[in-house]
Amino acid sequence: MRTWGGEQVEQAVADAVALLRTATDRDWDGVRAGRLEWSCRRTAEHIAGDLIAYAGQLAGRAQNAYVPFEITLDEGTGNTDVLDVIETTGALLAAAVRTTPREVRAFHPYPFRGANREGFAAMGVAEVLLHTHDIATGLHLAYEPPAELCEDVLTRLFPHVRPGSAPWPTLLWATGRGDLPGRPPVTEWRWSNPPAIPADRLTLEGVTPAAARDLSAGGDGGFTWAEGGPYEGTRDAAGMTVKAYEAGAHRPEWGMFVLVRREDGCAVGGMGFHGVPDEEGRAEVGYDLAVSARGHGYATEALRALSGWALARDDVRLLVATVDRVNLPSQRVVTRAGFAAVREGEEEIFYELRP
Repeated sequence: MRTWGGEQVEQAVADAVALLRTATDRDWDGVRAGRLEWSCRRTAEHIAGDLIAYAGQLAGRAQNAYVPFEITLDEGTGNTDVLDVIETTGALLAAAVRTTPREVRAFHPYPFRGANREGFAAMGVAEVLLHTHDIATGLHLAYEPPAELCEDVLTRLFPHVRPGSAPWPTLLWATGRGDLPGRPPVTEWRWSNPPAIPADRLTLEGVTPAAARDLSAGGDGGFTWAEGGPYEGTRDAAGMTVKAYEAGAHRPEWGMFVLVRREDGCAVGGMGFHGVPDEEGRAEVGYDLAVSARGHGYATEALRALSGWALARDDVRLLVATVDRVNLPSQRVVTRAGFAAVREGEEEIFYELRP
Protein backbone atom coordinates (compact mmCIF):
# COMPACT_ATOMS: atom_id res chain seq x y z
CA MET A 1 0.00 0.00 0.00
CA ARG A 2 1.43 3.39 -0.95
CA THR A 3 2.59 5.65 1.85
CA TRP A 4 -0.04 8.28 2.59
CA GLY A 5 0.49 11.42 4.60
CA GLY A 6 3.08 14.16 4.20
CA GLU A 7 2.93 14.34 0.41
CA GLN A 8 -0.85 14.66 0.43
CA VAL A 9 -0.77 17.43 3.05
CA GLU A 10 1.70 19.36 0.89
CA GLN A 11 -0.38 18.83 -2.24
CA ALA A 12 -3.59 20.04 -0.60
CA VAL A 13 -1.90 23.12 0.85
CA ALA A 14 -0.09 24.01 -2.38
CA ASP A 15 -3.28 23.82 -4.46
CA ALA A 16 -5.28 25.83 -1.94
CA VAL A 17 -2.70 28.57 -1.54
CA ALA A 18 -2.20 28.86 -5.30
CA LEU A 19 -5.91 29.52 -5.77
CA LEU A 20 -6.31 31.92 -2.86
CA ARG A 21 -3.28 33.98 -3.88
CA THR A 22 -5.30 35.09 -6.91
CA ALA A 23 -7.70 36.97 -4.61
CA THR A 24 -5.49 38.46 -1.88
CA ASP A 25 -6.39 41.98 -2.98
CA ARG A 26 -10.04 41.46 -1.97
CA ASP A 27 -11.78 42.14 1.36
CA TRP A 28 -11.66 38.82 3.21
CA ASP A 29 -12.95 40.24 6.49
CA GLY A 30 -16.26 41.49 5.15
CA VAL A 31 -17.26 38.32 3.28
CA ARG A 32 -18.72 35.13 4.80
CA ALA A 33 -17.03 31.87 3.91
CA GLY A 34 -19.73 29.83 2.19
CA ARG A 35 -22.25 28.42 4.66
CA LEU A 36 -20.06 29.21 7.66
CA GLU A 37 -20.67 32.03 10.13
CA TRP A 38 -16.98 32.94 9.85
CA SER A 39 -15.50 35.45 7.45
CA CYS A 40 -13.11 34.32 4.73
CA ARG A 41 -10.24 35.77 6.73
CA ARG A 42 -11.25 33.99 9.94
CA THR A 43 -11.58 30.73 8.01
CA ALA A 44 -8.09 31.08 6.52
CA GLU A 45 -6.64 31.64 9.99
CA HIS A 46 -8.57 28.57 11.19
CA ILE A 47 -6.86 26.41 8.53
CA ALA A 48 -3.45 27.45 9.82
CA GLY A 49 -4.55 26.86 13.42
CA ASP A 50 -5.73 23.33 12.68
CA LEU A 51 -2.56 22.41 10.79
CA ILE A 52 -0.27 23.53 13.61
CA ALA A 53 -2.51 21.91 16.24
CA TYR A 54 -2.35 18.54 14.47
CA ALA A 55 1.41 18.85 14.09
CA GLY A 56 1.67 19.61 17.81
CA GLN A 57 -0.43 16.58 18.77
CA LEU A 58 1.84 14.25 16.81
CA ALA A 59 5.13 15.87 17.76
CA GLY A 60 4.22 16.00 21.46
CA ARG A 61 2.62 12.53 21.49
CA ALA A 62 -0.34 14.05 23.40
CA GLN A 63 -2.43 11.29 24.97
CA ASN A 64 -5.25 12.81 27.03
CA ALA A 65 -6.08 16.23 25.59
CA TYR A 66 -5.07 18.84 23.07
CA VAL A 67 -1.71 20.46 23.76
CA PRO A 68 -2.83 23.85 25.23
CA PHE A 69 -1.52 26.32 22.69
CA GLU A 70 -2.85 28.17 19.67
CA ILE A 71 -1.44 30.25 16.85
CA THR A 72 -1.77 34.04 16.97
CA LEU A 73 -1.02 36.21 13.96
CA ASP A 74 0.77 39.51 14.35
CA GLU A 75 -1.26 42.71 14.13
CA GLY A 76 -1.36 43.98 10.57
CA THR A 77 -0.95 40.56 8.97
CA GLY A 78 -2.39 40.75 5.45
CA ASN A 79 -4.13 38.16 3.33
CA THR A 80 -0.90 37.24 1.56
CA ASP A 81 0.81 36.79 4.93
CA VAL A 82 -1.97 34.48 6.12
CA LEU A 83 -1.32 32.23 3.15
CA ASP A 84 2.38 32.20 4.06
CA VAL A 85 1.36 30.99 7.51
CA ILE A 86 -0.82 28.25 5.99
CA GLU A 87 2.15 27.08 3.90
CA THR A 88 4.38 27.05 6.97
CA THR A 89 1.97 25.18 9.22
CA GLY A 90 1.25 22.72 6.43
CA ALA A 91 4.98 22.03 6.11
CA LEU A 92 5.18 21.46 9.87
CA LEU A 93 2.33 18.95 9.78
CA ALA A 94 3.88 17.15 6.81
CA ALA A 95 7.19 16.93 8.69
CA ALA A 96 5.50 15.64 11.85
CA VAL A 97 3.66 12.98 9.85
CA ARG A 98 6.86 11.82 8.14
CA THR A 99 8.84 11.56 11.39
CA THR A 100 6.17 9.89 13.54
CA PRO A 101 6.33 6.06 13.75
CA ARG A 102 3.33 4.29 12.25
CA GLU A 103 2.19 2.77 15.54
CA VAL A 104 2.10 6.07 17.48
CA ARG A 105 -1.33 7.45 18.33
CA ALA A 106 -2.05 10.88 19.76
CA PHE A 107 -5.18 12.38 21.26
CA HIS A 108 -8.11 13.42 19.10
CA PRO A 109 -11.64 13.35 20.55
CA TYR A 110 -13.62 11.89 17.61
CA PRO A 111 -14.71 9.23 18.14
CA PHE A 112 -12.23 6.89 19.85
CA ARG A 113 -9.94 9.50 21.43
CA GLY A 114 -6.95 8.90 19.23
CA ALA A 115 -5.48 8.93 15.72
CA ASN A 116 -2.26 7.80 14.10
CA ARG A 117 -0.07 9.77 11.69
CA GLU A 118 -2.26 8.87 8.72
CA GLY A 119 -5.34 10.03 10.56
CA PHE A 120 -3.84 13.40 11.44
CA ALA A 121 -2.66 13.82 7.86
CA ALA A 122 -6.14 13.02 6.58
CA MET A 123 -7.73 15.46 9.03
CA GLY A 124 -5.29 18.16 7.96
CA VAL A 125 -6.05 17.54 4.30
CA ALA A 126 -9.79 17.59 5.01
CA GLU A 127 -9.50 20.93 6.83
CA VAL A 128 -7.63 22.41 3.87
CA LEU A 129 -9.99 21.07 1.21
CA LEU A 130 -13.22 21.94 2.97
CA HIS A 131 -12.29 25.37 4.24
CA THR A 132 -10.67 26.35 0.95
CA HIS A 133 -14.05 25.47 -0.57
CA ASP A 134 -15.75 27.72 1.99
CA ILE A 135 -13.43 30.64 1.25
CA ALA A 136 -13.63 30.10 -2.50
CA THR A 137 -17.43 30.11 -2.32
CA GLY A 138 -17.40 33.42 -0.46
CA LEU A 139 -14.95 34.96 -2.93
CA HIS A 140 -16.68 33.42 -6.00
CA LEU A 141 -13.64 31.38 -7.02
CA ALA A 142 -13.87 28.03 -8.79
CA TYR A 143 -12.30 25.25 -6.71
CA GLU A 144 -12.30 21.48 -7.08
CA PRO A 145 -9.45 19.45 -5.56
CA PRO A 146 -8.14 16.23 -7.17
CA ALA A 147 -10.65 13.38 -7.01
CA GLU A 148 -8.01 10.95 -5.69
CA LEU A 149 -7.28 13.21 -2.73
CA CYS A 150 -10.98 13.48 -1.89
CA GLU A 151 -11.44 9.73 -2.16
CA ASP A 152 -8.44 9.18 0.12
CA VAL A 153 -10.03 11.42 2.77
CA LEU A 154 -13.38 9.64 2.49
CA THR A 155 -11.86 6.16 2.85
CA ARG A 156 -9.86 7.22 5.92
CA LEU A 157 -12.18 9.59 7.80
CA PHE A 158 -15.69 8.76 6.59
CA PRO A 159 -15.90 4.95 6.71
CA HIS A 160 -19.62 5.20 7.51
CA VAL A 161 -20.42 7.20 4.35
CA ARG A 162 -21.46 5.26 1.26
CA PRO A 163 -19.28 6.30 -1.69
CA GLY A 164 -20.95 8.40 -4.35
CA SER A 165 -20.41 8.64 -8.08
CA ALA A 166 -17.77 11.37 -7.55
CA PRO A 167 -15.62 11.84 -4.41
CA TRP A 168 -15.67 15.65 -4.16
CA PRO A 169 -19.47 16.09 -4.18
CA THR A 170 -19.71 13.18 -1.74
CA LEU A 171 -17.25 14.82 0.65
CA LEU A 172 -19.13 18.13 0.41
CA TRP A 173 -22.42 16.35 1.12
CA ALA A 174 -20.95 14.37 4.04
CA THR A 175 -19.87 17.63 5.69
CA GLY A 176 -23.10 19.54 5.16
CA ARG A 177 -21.79 21.61 2.24
CA GLY A 178 -23.77 20.22 -0.66
CA ASP A 179 -26.56 17.94 -1.82
CA LEU A 180 -26.53 14.48 -3.37
CA PRO A 181 -29.48 13.01 -5.31
CA GLY A 182 -31.36 10.48 -3.21
CA ARG A 183 -29.66 11.39 0.06
CA PRO A 184 -31.08 13.61 2.81
CA PRO A 185 -29.23 16.81 3.72
CA VAL A 186 -26.52 16.47 6.38
CA THR A 187 -26.97 18.88 9.30
CA GLU A 188 -24.57 17.30 11.81
CA TRP A 189 -21.43 15.34 11.08
CA ARG A 190 -18.11 14.14 12.45
CA TRP A 191 -15.36 12.20 10.85
CA SER A 192 -14.16 8.92 12.31
CA ASN A 193 -10.63 7.70 12.96
CA PRO A 194 -10.32 3.92 13.45
CA PRO A 195 -10.36 2.49 16.98
CA ALA A 196 -7.38 0.87 18.68
CA ILE A 197 -7.77 -1.71 21.47
CA PRO A 198 -4.75 -2.49 23.68
CA ALA A 199 -3.84 -6.00 24.79
CA ASP A 200 -0.79 -7.24 26.70
CA ARG A 201 1.61 -7.80 23.81
CA LEU A 202 -0.56 -6.55 20.97
CA THR A 203 -2.59 -3.61 19.79
CA LEU A 204 -5.76 -4.31 17.83
CA GLU A 205 -5.73 -1.57 15.17
CA GLY A 206 -8.95 -0.80 13.32
CA VAL A 207 -8.73 -1.11 9.55
CA THR A 208 -9.93 1.73 7.33
CA PRO A 209 -11.74 1.05 4.03
CA ALA A 210 -8.56 2.26 2.28
CA ALA A 211 -6.44 -0.36 4.04
CA ALA A 212 -9.11 -3.05 3.61
CA ARG A 213 -9.26 -2.40 -0.12
CA ASP A 214 -5.50 -2.83 -0.39
CA LEU A 215 -5.50 -6.01 1.71
CA SER A 216 -8.33 -7.58 -0.28
CA ALA A 217 -6.42 -6.83 -3.51
CA GLY A 218 -3.30 -8.64 -2.27
CA GLY A 219 -1.44 -5.72 -0.67
CA ASP A 220 -0.19 -5.23 2.88
CA GLY A 221 -2.77 -2.65 3.95
CA GLY A 222 -0.01 -0.38 5.19
CA PHE A 223 1.21 -2.91 7.79
CA THR A 224 4.49 -4.80 8.08
CA TRP A 225 3.49 -8.44 8.30
CA ALA A 226 5.10 -11.34 10.08
CA GLU A 227 6.17 -14.20 7.84
CA GLY A 228 3.20 -16.01 6.35
CA GLY A 229 0.83 -13.08 6.71
CA PRO A 230 -1.66 -11.81 5.98
CA TYR A 231 -3.40 -15.18 5.89
CA GLU A 232 -6.37 -15.86 3.60
CA GLY A 233 -8.97 -15.27 6.31
CA THR A 234 -7.66 -11.74 6.85
CA ARG A 235 -7.90 -10.97 3.15
CA ASP A 236 -11.43 -12.39 3.05
CA ALA A 237 -12.43 -10.24 6.03
CA ALA A 238 -10.94 -7.20 4.30
CA GLY A 239 -13.11 -7.94 1.28
CA MET A 240 -16.17 -8.04 3.54
CA THR A 241 -15.18 -4.64 4.96
CA VAL A 242 -14.92 -3.16 1.47
CA LYS A 243 -18.35 -4.50 0.51
CA ALA A 244 -19.90 -3.09 3.69
CA TYR A 245 -18.28 0.29 3.03
CA GLU A 246 -19.51 0.40 -0.55
CA ALA A 247 -23.02 -0.42 0.68
CA GLY A 248 -22.91 2.30 3.35
CA ALA A 249 -23.24 -0.36 6.08
CA HIS A 250 -19.71 -0.29 7.49
CA ARG A 251 -19.20 0.82 11.09
CA PRO A 252 -15.52 0.93 12.07
CA GLU A 253 -15.96 -0.41 15.62
CA TRP A 254 -17.75 -3.47 14.20
CA GLY A 255 -15.34 -4.12 11.39
CA MET A 256 -11.87 -5.59 11.12
CA PHE A 257 -8.80 -5.17 13.31
CA VAL A 258 -5.19 -6.05 12.55
CA LEU A 259 -3.21 -7.52 15.45
CA VAL A 260 0.05 -5.58 15.72
CA ARG A 261 2.84 -6.93 17.92
CA ARG A 262 4.24 -4.15 20.10
CA GLU A 263 7.79 -5.42 20.39
CA ASP A 264 8.55 -5.05 16.68
CA GLY A 265 5.47 -3.43 15.06
CA CYS A 266 4.73 -6.51 12.95
CA ALA A 267 1.16 -7.49 12.12
CA VAL A 268 0.52 -11.08 13.14
CA GLY A 269 -3.13 -11.59 12.20
CA GLY A 270 -6.63 -10.25 11.78
CA MET A 271 -9.68 -10.29 14.04
CA GLY A 272 -13.04 -8.61 14.10
CA PHE A 273 -16.78 -8.80 13.74
CA HIS A 274 -19.00 -10.00 10.93
CA GLY A 275 -21.13 -6.87 11.28
CA VAL A 276 -22.93 -4.65 13.76
CA PRO A 277 -24.82 -6.32 16.64
CA ASP A 278 -28.33 -7.42 15.75
CA GLU A 279 -31.49 -6.25 17.54
CA GLU A 280 -30.84 -8.71 20.36
CA GLY A 281 -27.31 -7.43 20.90
CA ARG A 282 -25.66 -10.43 19.27
CA ALA A 283 -22.34 -10.03 17.40
CA GLU A 284 -20.19 -12.68 15.74
CA VAL A 285 -16.40 -12.70 15.90
CA GLY A 286 -13.80 -14.22 13.60
CA TYR A 287 -10.00 -14.30 13.39
CA ASP A 288 -6.87 -15.82 11.92
CA LEU A 289 -3.10 -15.57 12.37
CA ALA A 290 -0.06 -15.53 10.12
CA VAL A 291 1.49 -18.99 10.08
CA SER A 292 4.69 -17.89 11.82
CA ALA A 293 2.72 -16.25 14.66
CA ARG A 294 0.76 -19.32 15.71
CA GLY A 295 1.37 -21.12 18.96
CA HIS A 296 2.27 -18.01 20.97
CA GLY A 297 -1.13 -17.23 22.49
CA TYR A 298 -1.69 -14.12 20.35
CA ALA A 299 -5.18 -15.09 19.21
CA THR A 300 -6.35 -15.85 22.75
CA GLU A 301 -4.92 -12.59 24.05
CA ALA A 302 -6.51 -10.57 21.27
CA LEU A 303 -9.89 -12.30 21.56
CA ARG A 304 -10.00 -11.61 25.30
CA ALA A 305 -9.26 -7.93 24.68
CA LEU A 306 -11.79 -7.61 21.85
CA SER A 307 -14.47 -9.48 23.81
CA GLY A 308 -13.95 -7.36 26.91
CA TRP A 309 -14.16 -4.19 24.84
CA ALA A 310 -17.35 -5.31 23.10
CA LEU A 311 -19.17 -6.65 26.16
CA ALA A 312 -18.50 -3.44 28.07
CA ARG A 313 -20.78 -1.64 25.60
CA ASP A 314 -24.50 -1.20 26.17
CA ASP A 315 -25.43 -2.50 22.72
CA VAL A 316 -23.80 -5.95 23.10
CA ARG A 317 -25.33 -8.77 25.12
CA LEU A 318 -23.83 -11.82 23.43
CA LEU A 319 -20.76 -12.74 21.38
CA VAL A 320 -20.75 -15.83 19.21
CA ALA A 321 -18.08 -17.73 17.27
CA THR A 322 -18.32 -20.61 14.82
CA VAL A 323 -15.36 -23.00 14.60
CA ASP A 324 -14.79 -26.00 12.31
CA ARG A 325 -14.85 -29.31 14.17
CA VAL A 326 -11.45 -30.21 12.74
CA ASN A 327 -9.86 -26.91 13.84
CA LEU A 328 -8.68 -27.91 17.30
CA PRO A 329 -6.31 -24.93 17.80
CA SER A 330 -9.15 -22.48 17.16
CA GLN A 331 -11.40 -24.36 19.56
CA ARG A 332 -8.75 -23.97 22.24
CA VAL A 333 -8.52 -20.23 21.51
CA VAL A 334 -12.23 -19.54 22.04
CA THR A 335 -12.36 -21.76 25.11
CA ARG A 336 -9.38 -20.02 26.73
CA ALA A 337 -10.98 -16.66 25.91
CA GLY A 338 -14.05 -17.67 27.95
CA PHE A 339 -16.45 -18.87 25.24
CA ALA A 340 -18.58 -21.93 25.92
CA ALA A 341 -19.72 -24.49 23.34
CA VAL A 342 -23.53 -24.38 23.09
CA ARG A 343 -24.26 -26.48 20.02
CA GLU A 344 -22.56 -28.83 17.59
CA GLY A 345 -23.30 -29.37 13.93
CA GLU A 346 -21.96 -31.92 11.51
CA GLU A 347 -18.99 -29.74 10.56
CA GLU A 348 -18.98 -26.86 13.07
CA ILE A 349 -19.16 -26.08 16.78
CA PHE A 350 -20.98 -22.97 17.96
CA TYR A 351 -19.68 -20.96 20.92
CA GLU A 352 -21.11 -18.12 23.01
CA LEU A 353 -19.77 -15.58 25.49
CA ARG A 354 -22.02 -13.46 27.66
CA PRO A 355 -21.15 -10.60 30.05
